[in-house]
Amino acid sequence: MHPDRPEPKPGEIPAARAGFVALLGLPNAGKSTLLNALVGEHLSIATSKAQTTWQRVAGIRTEDACQMVFLDTPGIVTGPGLFHRSMALETGRAADDGDVLVAVVDGAAPMPRNPAGLLRDYLAAASVPAALAVNKADLGRFNPEPANSLAEGLQLPAFIVSARTGAGLEPLLAFIGSSLPEGPFLYPEDDIAAAPARFFVQELIRETVFEQYRQEVPYSVAVQVEEFREGEDPVYIAASLHVERRSQKGLVIGRRGAGIRKLGSAAREKIEHFLGRPVYLDLWVKVSDGWRRRRKGLAMFGYTVPDDAP
Repeated sequence: MHPDRPEPKPGEIPAARAGFVALLGLPNAGKSTLLNALVGEHLSIATSKAQTTWQRVAGIRTEDACQMVFLDTPGIVTGPGLFHRSMALETGRAADDGDVLVAVVDGAAPMPRNPAGLLRDYLAAASVPAALAVNKADLGRFNPEPANSLAEGLQLPAFIVSARTGAGLEPLLAFIGSSLPEGPFLYPEDDIAAAPARFFVQELIRETVFEQYRQEVPYSVAVQVEEFREGEDPVYIAASLHVERRSQKGLVIGRRGAGIRKLGSAAREKIEHFLGRPVYLDLWVKVSDGWRRRRKGLAMFGYTVPDDAP
């Protein structure tokens, strides 16, 4: 139990606890994989490429008298670009909304100085319970000492975990559950996500783009579901992939359409698994010139728009 909250008396039914748990960290620390492991469902993009989470993703774990709403966030980055600032705003807002903060640290890689300083700042300024989850304990090069030093300096607990294998998650969950405020559940007990299905369809398509394309192409693609006919069998989904340059359109489509067919087949399988139903997926590629550098582009695809955006 949290030290500030007394344990229930014998025979007394413990009060329900519910709240938001913001997962913060540097790019590629494994926040998305951790959210998926904690919720038990593939909700957030998880690939070998860094910086694939562009906006918060909320996954829900409800058990007994506790409901944890995990918020996956964009990796903490520095940079003047509009899209970088958009992601930084999204991360900051999720941190502000969190009833508990969990800093996910890659225990198998060194922490770059500037982003690590920003992570330290988030934790130092936290007015809610916080902890470190030192991830990737399953890797041979795992070294928790730098993260442990950070935790000791901030007087925060540190938990050794592997989001990939699930090792070490129970102590972390116990800390989170005991740290959440008392109160009624925020969502129905059976819900596992706080966004509509079409949002996750977009994310699954975008994840597949990251898996199948190289270099700058995946970072230039925004996905927009234009039709979602759940009443049909199979479910009909039409989605547009928006690239920033005309040359990228050809790369995504591929020679004689081979690229877009391969993408559609892989994405459809993921969506069918997620929805539990057959799906007809119709993909189109469009050019939205420089969308990441413009207010209109960010707003069109639902990303956070900085106040000073052109």
